[in-house]
Amino acid sequence: MTTADLLPLAVAVPLLGAVLLAAAGNRLPRLARDVIVTAAAAAVLADLVALWHGSAHGRVVNWLGGYRPRHGVSVGIVLVGDRTGVAVALLAALLVLAVVCYSWRYFAEPPARHAGTFPALILLFEAGMCGFALTGDLFDAFVFFELMGTVAYALTGYHIEDPRPLQGALTFGVVNSLAAYATLLGIGLLYARTGELGFASIGAALEGHRADALLVTAFVLVLTGLLVKAAVVPFHFWLPDAHSVAPTPVCMLLSGVMVELGVYGVARVYTVVFAGPHGIPHGAFRDTFVGFGVLTALTGAVMCWQQRHLKRMLAFSTIAHVGLFLTGVALLTPQGLAGTALYVAGHAGAKAALFGVTGVLLDRYGSVDEDTLHGRARELPLAGVLFTLGGLALAGLPPFGLGLGKAVAEHAAAADLRWLPAVFVAVSAATGGAVLRAALHVFAGAGTADHHRPGPQATGDAEEPEIREASRRVPAPMLVVPAVLLAGSLAVGVLPAVAHALAGAAASFTDRAGYLSAAADGPAGRTNPVPQAGWTTEGVLLGCLSALLAVACAAGSVWGAKVPWPAGRRAALTVRTASRRVILPLRRLHSGHLGDYVSWLAGGIAVLLLVLLAQV
Repeated sequence: MTTADLLPLAVAVPLLGAVLLAAAGNRLPRLARDVIVTAAAAAVLADLVALWHGSAHGRVVNWLGGYRPRHGVSVGIVLVGDRTGVAVALLAALLVLAVVCYSWRYFAEPPARHAGTFPALILLFEAGMCGFALTGDLFDAFVFFELMGTVAYALTGYHIEDPRPLQGALTFGVVNSLAAYATLLGIGLLYARTGELGFASIGAALEGHRADALLVTAFVLVLTGLLVKAAVVPFHFWLPDAHSVAPTPVCMLLSGVMVELGVYGVARVYTVVFAGPHGIPHGAFRDTFVGFGVLTALTGAVMCWQQRHLKRMLAFSTIAHVGLFLTGVALLTPQGLAGTALYVAGHAGAKAALFGVTGVLLDRYGSVDEDTLHGRARELPLAGVLFTLGGLALAGLPPFGLGLGKAVAEHAAAADLRWLPAVFVAVSAATGGAVLRAALHVFAGAGTADHHRPGPQATGDAEEPEIREASRRVPAPMLVVPAVLLAGSLAVGVLPAVAHALAGAAASFTDRAGYLSAAADGPAGRTNPVPQAGWTTEGVLLGCLSALLAVACAAGSVWGAKVPWPAGRRAALTVRTASRRVILPLRRLHSGHLGDYVSWLAGGIAVLLLVLLAQV
């Protein structure tokens, strides 16, 4: 077996496992189902580890069925394993295995007819994520992305007996399906112009066309589905509603890797397809998506701070960090992409761990409301330590992987846009501070509970326990898995080999000529120089600053009302004024009405199209 043969196995193995569980799961005991899904997830991980090592010296290409290009024309399906794509698939496989282990004792035994449903859906989800990360064909990317999305709808509404998950899944499904239609229309426009569907084939064909209105329209339409999955403002409204009702293990995947795949797709589609000499200018792409990234980051940070529903708070934190990821990608430099890759890897471990600990609270107390849980989790010191460490990691505290990714991305951003590091620091401080505030309230009983915060959607007191044994001890996997995930996030920042490998992947990712040549069955092409992706004094100081600000924000929120001196009263008045003039209108935009979200989707497409047309 060659290295190229490993590419289709990353998709075939989870598909076969899902088929087996769907067909025979209702006739197997729970232990057998757990063994099958764990073995399948571990096999995919082993396959991708081997593929990672096999792609160390260049891209790995597999033309399925042997349908290689002839005379520059391709009709076959191609999988391309470059270092970045394999790294993204590897991240997805790691999180899937973690979620599978976390779920061993999480759910109560389902009815026999649904016994194999959840593990089968998890493996289907993995197949869609790995296929999307590894495909070299635009239409197949759409197919894999929609497989992933369709399974995500089903997983969000997994508790079919409760109407709220069904409503969340419906909102998720409708908004994402409308975006998928837009993406399919964009693919159709590109096919009409080029007669090609492969990333490299379309990119090569478009080099002979100038960037006219049709090309810009196709670009915007193709990106619509990706931006919606990535929850970029104003396409983000579905995400907090879905996270607040989805099962906790599903949230670990949605926030840990699915939304990041949307950002990866934006980068891949632009760099390979539209970044040619006559494509969308680099300056137009950078300015537009830095703007969207900053707007997304600030919106997510502000809304994150307002939540007392822990799952919604973590969901808005994901939106905030997606904005930072998009900003790093939009810089279009190897160092910016390297920083984003490190940021994504560190974020996946920390955010999945935080959702895992939130699942412990829901298991134990039947609530994810910060105020209702005030002081009740003192009996769970390990969970409190893990939750606090997760908040510090989100804040960018060195040496966590998020801190290293933040430091590298800030350095790349400061080269052209000196104000961007301030955005990274502020957003990290706000999102980390919100988590630390919740940790102080829930696990330490600090301060007093505020049961009168406005906004019914911010509360999490009506959640149904996802386990029906309220008096049971917390199963070991539900604490071990978050601890391992946080250790993985720490390893990203501590191990220089990880940073060097992801920096090399970023250099290869920006080598458009090399990708076009390899995907067309030509020579590997050149690779850009590997950027610096290590700790610097400036990065450490900015990381410590954002962490200190996060701690200060959390402490001010918990104990600020007791400060007697005038400065404290003036600060409280300023916060109330900002809340009335800025935050409350922003909260009202998140109405929960599907019609509003569809309107924002249409408006976002129009704004993006007009902004790009004005610059081309």
